[in-house]
Amino acid sequence: MHIVALRRQTAVQSGLRAEVTSQCQNTIAEIDPDHFRTVLGHYPTGVCVVTGRNEDGMAAGLVVGSFTSVSLDPPLVAFFPDKKSRSWPKVRDCGHFCVNVLAEDQYDLCEGFASKCGDKFAGVAHRISERGMPVLDDVLAYIECTIEDEIDTGDHTIVLGRVEELQTERDAAPLLFFKGAFGKFSAAG
Repeated sequence: MHIVALRRQTAVQSGLRAEVTSQCQNTIAEIDPDHFRTVLGHYPTGVCVVTGRNEDGMAAGLVVGSFTSVSLDPPLVAFFPDKKSRSWPKVRDCGHFCVNVLAEDQYDLCEGFASKCGDKFAGVAHRISERGMPVLDDVLAYIECTIEDEIDTGDHTIVLGRVEELQTERDAAPLLFFKGAFGKFSAAG
């Protein structure tokens, strides 16, 4: 008798889970993309340029505002390129990437790497690291990674990187993106 009651309770719980899941999916599908962007724009993000260099020495890069640490052990980071990006496949083909954290005075770099024009590295001061990755001059920090995984989700891809090397380059304020505009950080108090 006890087993039957547990099975009945489990079936009821499963039915409730399915109903709640269905309700959540319906709610998510009804969210207006412009409203979504406006609300999430209230959360400031740092601005990074993700770079890579293939075996032929061709460098590629793209701007991301969706960079985050994921794990200390193992050391993992993530960023989220748009599936329509023409630059991400070029970086992906390298098998490695370097996250260059931009400073508040590097808006021009951001603008150049966000453009859809030809050679984004033309006239851009950078060096090639020991691991062969382009490190942009005067960034706040850089993080070199091996691609650990890619997860296909929505209109973006989640890219997980295993950190191989990281360094701070200078002590300055970061370039931020907030409410659809770029700006500077100002410490409270």
